[in-house]
Amino acid sequence: MNTFSMEGKIVIVTGASRGIGRGLVSYFIKQGARVLAMARNEQRAALLREELKAAGENAQVYALDVCDVPSIQPVFDQIVKDHGRIDVLINNAGTGKPMPALEVRLEDWDELMNLNLRGAFFCAQAAARHMIATGKGRIVNMSSQISVVANENELVYCSSKGGLNQMTKVCALEWGKFGVTVNAVGPTFTYTPGTAERLDTPAFRDQVLRNIPRGRLGTIEDIGSAIQFLAADSSDIVNGHILMTDGGWTIV
Repeated sequence: MNTFSMEGKIVIVTGASRGIGRGLVSYFIKQGARVLAMARNEQRAALLREELKAAGENAQVYALDVCDVPSIQPVFDQIVKDHGRIDVLINNAGTGKPMPALEVRLEDWDELMNLNLRGAFFCAQAAARHMIATGKGRIVNMSSQISVVANENELVYCSSKGGLNQMTKVCALEWGKFGVTVNAVGPTFTYTPGTAERLDTPAFRDQVLRNIPRGRLGTIEDIGSAIQFLAADSSDIVNGHILMTDGGWTIV
């Protein structure tokens, strides 16, 4: 029996309209999951529906701006009404905004913290309320390699992801006893349409690769398989763990 199977599991992906989130939608569709993809607003949701249809990928799309905290619980309630349960939440919605620490403004701080940390927590909370009611669930938060090591010009992003790690651990501590595990993955630089401009620049790409002992960039499959491990029935004992998918960036 393959207890790492995602076949038939109801998997929510936040921040699903682009980047890693969009890649994870395709990954989990291929694994046989019933994917519920969340996009920031109705316009992005409509575009994502068309894109999925054109690609022959079957996923249901919901509009959710995770910065709009009062709207979060009603969307998760609607999902349970529509589908009966939530098996896995992939808490992926997030963004970065590189800048020197001396140039960070209050609005820069609030923008990243509201999306990367506050929104992630309230999505986890909304999902956990339903998971606890059924006695089982998996929450996987999208952290980063620079949640545990410093990176120049990334003060707010590093802070938000470091906070996400601690949030992951406390949620795991409180909710594990109810059958809900909470973990995180911490990717290295991953090639997506959003990162292509920088990673296609030879000097930048070479600089990145010098920091990755494995000698290559991350892929959606790397991240997807790590999430799948944490979301699987067989990983029931894994709780409160930050799984680095960084090729060794954070070991030196």
